[in-house]
Amino acid sequence: MKFKYLVILYCFFYSLTCGAIEPFIVKDIRVEGIQRTEAGTVFSYLPIKVGDVLDETKATSAIKTLYATGFFQDVKLKAQNGLLIVQVQERPAIAQININGAKEFEKDKLKEGLKQAGLAESRIFSRSLLEKAEQELKRQYISRGKYAVKITTTTTPLERNRIGINFDIEEGKTTRIRQINIVGNEAFDDKDLIGLFVLKTPGLLTWFTKDDQYSKQKLSADLETLRSYYLDRGYLEFAIDSTQVSITPDMKDIYITINITEGPQYTVSDIKLAGNLLLPEDELRKLIKLEPGGIFNREKLTESIKLITDRLGDEGYAFANVNASPEIDKDSRETAFTFYVDPGRRAYVRRINISGNDRTRDEVIRREFRQMEGAWHSTSQINRSKQRVDRLDFFTSVNVETPPVANAPDQVDINIHVTEKPTGAIMFGAGYSDLEGIILNGSVSQNNIFGTGNFLSVSVNTGSVNKIFSASFTNPYWTINGISLGFDIFRRDINTRSLPSVGIFNTDTAGATMRFGIPIAENDIVSLGFGAERTGIDLRNNSPQRYKDFVDGNPEKGIKAHGDVTTNLPLTLSWARDRRDSAIWTTSGTTHRLHGEFSLPFAELTYYKVSYDQKWFLPISRIFTLMLDGEIGIGDGYSGESLPFFKNFFAGGFNSVRGYNINSLGPRDPLLDVNGNPIVGRRGTVVGGSKRVVGSVELLFPAPFMKDNKTVRLAAFFDGGNVFNDWSDLSIDFLRYSTGLAVTWISPMGPLRFSIAQPLNAGKGDDIQRFQFQLGQTF
Repeated sequence: MKFKYLVILYCFFYSLTCGAIEPFIVKDIRVEGIQRTEAGTVFSYLPIKVGDVLDETKATSAIKTLYATGFFQDVKLKAQNGLLIVQVQERPAIAQININGAKEFEKDKLKEGLKQAGLAESRIFSRSLLEKAEQELKRQYISRGKYAVKITTTTTPLERNRIGINFDIEEGKTTRIRQINIVGNEAFDDKDLIGLFVLKTPGLLTWFTKDDQYSKQKLSADLETLRSYYLDRGYLEFAIDSTQVSITPDMKDIYITINITEGPQYTVSDIKLAGNLLLPEDELRKLIKLEPGGIFNREKLTESIKLITDRLGDEGYAFANVNASPEIDKDSRETAFTFYVDPGRRAYVRRINISGNDRTRDEVIRREFRQMEGAWHSTSQINRSKQRVDRLDFFTSVNVETPPVANAPDQVDINIHVTEKPTGAIMFGAGYSDLEGIILNGSVSQNNIFGTGNFLSVSVNTGSVNKIFSASFTNPYWTINGISLGFDIFRRDINTRSLPSVGIFNTDTAGATMRFGIPIAENDIVSLGFGAERTGIDLRNNSPQRYKDFVDGNPEKGIKAHGDVTTNLPLTLSWARDRRDSAIWTTSGTTHRLHGEFSLPFAELTYYKVSYDQKWFLPISRIFTLMLDGEIGIGDGYSGESLPFFKNFFAGGFNSVRGYNINSLGPRDPLLDVNGNPIVGRRGTVVGGSKRVVGSVELLFPAPFMKDNKTVRLAAFFDGGNVFNDWSDLSIDFLRYSTGLAVTWISPMGPLRFSIAQPLNAGKGDDIQRFQFQLGQTF
């Protein structure tokens, strides 16, 4: 209302000012009253120049133009012997903004919000902007459930036509959802329905999740969840009649009431197909998840439409339209559905466009595509292409769109946009055990060197037990058909002297390997490797007898002497299958890996080792995924030989049975004194075994406070396993078990993993390691 009167007053002022000016030729222009604004700024906005004839119309236009700049709160025009005098009164500038009493937000964030509302230091002050900024502050507090917030704004004039603004905030207590009521439900209990909601009444974790704070967006999502729940259970006429959200006068509690009408439960009486089917009707019917006689389920109806649409998309019909028309019989509470199929025009892919890959070359992405340019559109091939690009693990996100080509109804383009992530890593690993203390290791690797998709790494482990120096290179597309080629060189020194639970020995092994990877199916790859190794062995008087027998021989046991230096020519053969839905954030699928290592018959060592590992990822809800992991390994010698002791299997540690120190589980030899005699009362040293069984059950879920963030994932796990030499040793009691929590975080610094585990049946003398973490720096 005040603004209306102000406009009328300005118009009256214009008429008085302009009426006092007789038309004349402007010989000069002078600006008076400016303090901060440059005269040139005024001249640039003034629509009057020297030599113009100034009349009432131009004067009115000039005053309006200068007011519109927002710099001035008063403008007058005067004439004096051909001189035009522009008298202005500047609006004050904002010298400072003070926010007092803010605890819920950081002051810098609040000031950023004020800036977006137009209020910031050094800007021109406006009363309307101040009111707008005050409303913005209240909005931010209400978004945090602070409905009782009070904001008092004061302005203080300062020298040189400046002003200071103070916001005094009384935040008050956070308003909580005290009660959620559902009225009209008979088929389902209140507890079951309210349990579907994200919004909650105050509970054990709501202080952390903030789900007990009202949000209009969350309530809308909860109402849609409620609607889906009923429609998926046959309540075709379900309706939400009204929703009331009320707040108590003291602004402390919120009450939500939802009125619903359930309606009757419907069953499916018949399923029909109509339209241009193109494909055999029997084949399409197999894709329909609704069954005659069953209860109506909207989720199955939606899935059926998608399956038929995708199937037609595989035949090139990218714009197929499938609609399910219901025929409702309210008397019998049955509904029949007719699926109308309109395949549309068959389309082929004109062009594949890639964007977002600043470092990665186009060819690295294109070679993963199974949908080709110029070929008929195929939904499954496009989805498969997206998965393959995703599994490269070079990107944080991979998005694919298939827009139609303008003026070409039978063509589509494929637009793939990727968001790159750092693929190089400087890794630093650390673990702590009761015996070794802190164990350190590190590596430098680049999974996508120079954007070529090639892998290169150099790693160093400087632990007191294992010292490893290795370098590895892999070209995943050595041939155009996807055959990979890789090389490894390494040196591995093992010194178990600092591990009282492990048999004492020193080995230094140097070797090299050449590897080939051959894809035999879309998800399957076979790898073949050839290598050469040289191992030096150094034993002590108190080393396990079986180690000494390997070096010096033992005719009584039929063991030949191998000496303190051995050579080996290992052949490795493996098969891997990866059917995960995503390598970035896996929720479903499986992985299989069968790996064998065999020494060639003419080599000095004659042995084999075979291991098989399988992982299952099973989605059990929208946010929870169950991961089952099982691994079994066996090894032995042939030609009358035994498995070399330094090729034995071990268990314990981050990647097998957490809660136990690395390689601390398995068969033990008696602990010997310096004279080689067993020490009475002391448990023997771990020597490893020829067989290994380990497994894990993990419940994977996002962090409660970061539900939409795919960089942090938590896991509650149960591990079990052990190493042994004879199948008769394998029993439930023989295995070691642990349980705990693990966190994986793809942080700005790099990947971070750590776990806290509690052994459940540790034996006397077992080496416990409850905490372990791994941190890396990406580049």
